[in-house]
Amino acid sequence: MQAVPPALERLITELTRLPGIGSKTATRLALYILRRPASETQALAEVLATLHTSIRLCSGCFAFSETDPCPICGDGRRNTRLICVVEEPGDMMVIERTASFKGVYHILHGVLSPIDGIGPEELKIRELYNRITQGGVEEILLATSSTVPGEATASYLIDQLEKYPVRVTRLACGIPMGMDIKYADEHTLAHAINSRQPMKR
Repeated sequence: MQAVPPALERLITELTRLPGIGSKTATRLALYILRRPASETQALAEVLATLHTSIRLCSGCFAFSETDPCPICGDGRRNTRLICVVEEPGDMMVIERTASFKGVYHILHGVLSPIDGIGPEELKIRELYNRITQGGVEEILLATSSTVPGEATASYLIDQLEKYPVRVTRLACGIPMGMDIKYADEHTLAHAINSRQPMKR
């Protein structure tokens, strides 16, 4: 006898595909969704169904956006001479919440990880070089996480950026070693941005 209806079982299975969601959490979420009014679950389904057709990558910074350029790249008040390089769109979002950064972004969409087969070609690194060679960029702020892959990515970029006439800085104190940047609170991150230091070449 099957205790879980097939439709509910399928929902649980799909929820477990999400990062950080185990079978117990997936079951709890599925039961919660089931208990909600049909109108709410229908609204959720419609949002999920249109997600990939509504959102694209900004051709400038490669952020997720419904417009191209994204609102940040299209904002004439932003300092386009300063580019903050982050790993993922979530990192950009948390930096924006600090209201301390007035430049623009470049999202790598990952970090270097040779063991996983992720090299420079798999990231948006070439596109960063292209932005620099177009002129007008004075500073690159490396805001990768202080994890081993994040530090390796920053070190690689520091070496590669030596050939370009730009100042290279790194987030300063406030971000503990081994911490993923997206989990830093706004005050700590704001302090790290304002205290950034030039990198030695």
